[in-house]
Amino acid sequence: MSIRASARTHLGAILLFLLPALILFTTGCARQDESEAVPGRGENVLHLFNWNNYIAPETVRHFEKFCNCKLSQDYYSDNEEMLAKLAAGATGYDLIVPTGNAMDTLIRQGALRPLDKSLLPNLRNINPAYLETVFDPGNKYSVPYAYTLTLLGFNEEKIRELELPTDTWAIIFEPKYLKKIKGRVTVLDSQRELMAAALKYLGYSVNDTDEEHWKQAAELIVRAKPYWAAFSNTSYIKELAVGNLWLAHGYSNDMFQAALDAKKTGRGFTIGYSTPREGAVLALDSMVLQRSGNRPDLAHQFINFMLEGRNSAELTNLIGSGNPNMDAMQYIRPEIANNKAIFPDPELLARLEMLRDLDRKQRRSLSRLWTEIKLR
Repeated sequence: MSIRASARTHLGAILLFLLPALILFTTGCARQDESEAVPGRGENVLHLFNWNNYIAPETVRHFEKFCNCKLSQDYYSDNEEMLAKLAAGATGYDLIVPTGNAMDTLIRQGALRPLDKSLLPNLRNINPAYLETVFDPGNKYSVPYAYTLTLLGFNEEKIRELELPTDTWAIIFEPKYLKKIKGRVTVLDSQRELMAAALKYLGYSVNDTDEEHWKQAAELIVRAKPYWAAFSNTSYIKELAVGNLWLAHGYSNDMFQAALDAKKTGRGFTIGYSTPREGAVLALDSMVLQRSGNRPDLAHQFINFMLEGRNSAELTNLIGSGNPNMDAMQYIRPEIANNKAIFPDPELLARLEMLRDLDRKQRRSLSRLWTEIKLR
């Protein structure tokens, strides 16, 4: 018998001897792992389904210390992804942070647990302007968390040199302006957001569902499309910051980040951002309880914790998000608190609209129109 065959024989004998112990050991591990994989089973863990980079790391540490628990997060990059994951069977989340139009869907599906407001004394800190929304009258299910504005970000020096306006959607739709910045412009790769900008420029509501108005908006987009470098939801932050782009249609917190990056890296230009005079989209994200969550007690603790001004301000100071919390204002850095593109004054706030959900027929019509826009 060869040495290799002999070793294999002895190994077989050893494994046979150890087999009962190995089975017991591996079975015990599997049961433990299975228990740990089920949210809420024997755990003091809050399960949060959240946007990427939408809570400050120090806030997580403070809450875990406060509640003597762990905060576990899964992430999504847009509302459609979040809704798709939930529709595919994702359960066990204690808290979700959807935008208003996605809230319509979740409420209609019966996916949310009503709030116990007796556990939320800090709800008094929310600015009444962000309560009593169309998607949740009476705030039965939702507590405002943060918001963004969809606006224009731009290279101040280049745009000033070219004598282009920064207070109107015309700069992304009108060829007389676009010809000066062809290939240096991006718009959001979002049918609702881009159509909203076009509708506002045409004098309509962002929630206008008249198909004739949609066609007018689509024609406006198609006419401008040859001048744009790309449809982009994320890359415009870096491209603005390094100077490859001179103008972008995007979100206020992204423009804040692009401006910060350009400054930190010592670029020879400044990134500015402004809200067009025709009006724009305000996207309010709120904290809601998923009905299948196992720890509504921890979820209410987290909401009330985030309603404290100092905790709420940490997110705004980190990413430049708008903040509906009145008590937070004293803790927000002055250069952010005084920026009207992040904190609109009453006059501007009156020209902002929140997107509402579309019904199935409207979604199909808009999807067809969007496909035509992309193909033309």
